[in-house]
Amino acid sequence: MPWPLPWSMLCSTLWAILLAIPLASCSLNESGQEDLVIPELVRTHLYVSPSGSDSNPGTRDEPFRTLGRAAQALTPGTTVHVAPGTYFGGVRTSTHGTAEARIVFESTERGGARLVPPLDSRQPAAWDNRANYLDIIGFEIDGSQYQSGMKWLSGIYNGGSHNGIHHNTVHHIGNDVPCEARGGAGIGIDSYYKGIDAEVTSNRVYDIGPPGCRYMHGIYVSTSASVRANIIYRAAGAGIHLWHDASHVTIRGNTVAGCGTGIVVGAGDFYHSKGPNEHTHTVNNIVYDNGYGILEQGATGSNLSYRNNLVFQNPGGDWKLPPGRQHSGTVSAAPLFADYGRTVAAPDFRLQPGSPAIGKGAPAPDGDAIALRPPRPTDIGAVPYTEAEPAGLPSPAAR
Repeated sequence: MPWPLPWSMLCSTLWAILLAIPLASCSLNESGQEDLVIPELVRTHLYVSPSGSDSNPGTRDEPFRTLGRAAQALTPGTTVHVAPGTYFGGVRTSTHGTAEARIVFESTERGGARLVPPLDSRQPAAWDNRANYLDIIGFEIDGSQYQSGMKWLSGIYNGGSHNGIHHNTVHHIGNDVPCEARGGAGIGIDSYYKGIDAEVTSNRVYDIGPPGCRYMHGIYVSTSASVRANIIYRAAGAGIHLWHDASHVTIRGNTVAGCGTGIVVGAGDFYHSKGPNEHTHTVNNIVYDNGYGILEQGATGSNLSYRNNLVFQNPGGDWKLPPGRQHSGTVSAAPLFADYGRTVAAPDFRLQPGSPAIGKGAPAPDGDAIALRPPRPTDIGAVPYTEAEPAGLPSPAAR
């Protein structure tokens, strides 16, 4: 970047720094001693729009044009508001937030901000995040319009810690790449860079990988995580796959259909741990019409559970668990989706009246937000049964 900076960019940079500094002061108490007043976080807001310019200061009235420019301007506590429109992917984020000052990228209209491959793609992921305490909310990641350069193997790749991937739609990733062991995923939560503790909730992931490729998955997890209320279909490998350092994972209230395998719980080929996968709980999921159902592989411990899942019509076998491992509360019947078929472009995964998934789920654990609502039987799957509301993905708290 040339120096001196343009005046508008210099002002915006100084203004962002000032906004990120917490406000604090001291006062005298009755004994004449100074009391420290705990500072309150002053959040910074940046804006991105297709009508913006990267020479703008990133304000509401003068937004940036690209997510990459917004990523350069981040400080802890920044929220990036992204207007509806089409943007080039290949985004990389590496600025850390904190527990008290998370960084948030949010599409101002759910699914309105759409990332597509650039003309000369240079990254294997639409969004590569290595930062901690960062949330990605409400984007569409569409790999179908590949032009030239490197093909995407991942929609959202997360190598950081304490991050959230919520309410995104990720589709047509790696449909025509060679099937190689390095693999890829619609959403990848990785331990390679020592990332831990991710939340992957209420995403819709579909059309991942070339046909028959067991290395391309819907959601891939190799660390500790919570995977809840996601809809995954037509992933060549597994809808949800746990491997490497995966442990302490909650897989709750997801719907997986039309994939090579529904859910794989395992660990092996370790990066930083010695295994096994322990304290992973697979609860209230619909696993229907996949090549295989729920499998357990590799290094797994004794503290795993499989409760109240609907597992049905998986020709290779609904279950493959090690000797002595039991599943409980399983429903073995068709879920009765509103409109489903492997060739249906946009399946409707709402439950029809009379679905065996209605009210057959395990109750939410104590402290979950759903426990604060009036008592109601818990449904199995990502879309709770309702007669009043239209189809859609539930909030993270709903499962």
